[in-house]
Amino acid sequence: MSAADGNTMTLHEAADARERLLRNARDVAPLLRQRARGAEEARCVPAETVADFRRAGLIRMTQPYRYDGEEMGWDVLCEVAQLLAAADGAQAWIQAIMADHAQMVSCFPAQAQADVWGPDANAVMSASFEPTGRAKPVEGGFRFSGEHGFASGIDHADWLICGGFIVDGTKRHGPHFFLVPRADVAIVDDWHTMGLEGTGSKSFRVDDAFVPAHRMLDGAKARAGTPPGAEVNKSPVYRISRGVHTSCLFSALSVGMAQGLLGEWLSYTGGRVSHGAAVKDQPGAQMTAGECSAKIAAAEALYLATIRESMHALSAGRAPDDVALALVKRNAAYACKLALEAGTRLFNAAGGRVIFRGAALESRYRNLLASASHFSVTWDSNALASGKALLENAP
Repeated sequence: MSAADGNTMTLHEAADARERLLRNARDVAPLLRQRARGAEEARCVPAETVADFRRAGLIRMTQPYRYDGEEMGWDVLCEVAQLLAAADGAQAWIQAIMADHAQMVSCFPAQAQADVWGPDANAVMSASFEPTGRAKPVEGGFRFSGEHGFASGIDHADWLICGGFIVDGTKRHGPHFFLVPRADVAIVDDWHTMGLEGTGSKSFRVDDAFVPAHRMLDGAKARAGTPPGAEVNKSPVYRISRGVHTSCLFSALSVGMAQGLLGEWLSYTGGRVSHGAAVKDQPGAQMTAGECSAKIAAAEALYLATIRESMHALSAGRAPDDVALALVKRNAAYACKLALEAGTRLFNAAGGRVIFRGAALESRYRNLLASASHFSVTWDSNALASGKALLENAP
């Protein structure tokens, strides 16, 4: 059956859609490079870039068919994000996050999806998943309050997804996710950072907003890949594990940023002369190019194979066990570790001139450093968790 019939795409249709989205991303990428410096200075992704993402279908690529989306797999989203991140990490981050949040809204109950996309299929979301909010049960829903940080792209958002607990007297349940309209949010302009400035990931406050019961997503079900939205949206992408499979998106962004940094380094080093000698002819520079390019390629191969296999398993109806989930997180984190190691070596090998603000290598490296610092891809915790799972489940 075709997507036009409201059912699953054929393999041919899905392959065509993937190629179209990747082609559209390649067309947008040069614009991101042109706008990178302006986004960094403004501490916000340009409205023109968000409009380009919309026209290219890159925000709605994980949105349900019934709301004019593509229902692409998480692996395709990662491919698109990686491609864009090689052009500019901050603006690519916003595309990735907005598409991620479209998938997440698709996991909320059907009425919440209708609230968001019924009036406007182009509506976009920002989010803050740290469970700092407090939801007090009342008739028909909750009274929600909270102070939230790291809301990427909030200046362009129509809705906010907020992490928090349901608090009833001395009882606390969660964490869960709550969906609130932009009108219920006060933005706090505190995004002054040393990397990914262009994401505009500001904080926000919600003060005693009413959240209908259907705009709450059970956190445990989201993490297990069994959200209520999967009852109406049947594609495998709506059964991925929130916080596990989704971590591969940060691998995609980090690998893309490392690829962009490598390209910039090769161009810069190819014409660089130090103390009267061409740097490109020096064995040290050649070894750096060889080893760093290999690390970046290995990082790409690791995370992409991981998320592709996960999507294949979900398509076949196979639910991942605890070991499989731990290995997804391990591989996503290790890919980021490899990308950052390569980027750091490249930056260190570029010489003192690139440490000045405004240098292309300097900006790219700071973005990579910030990307690889995301809590979901912290190497130590994910390495320990995967090792524990392997030992506890050894034959």
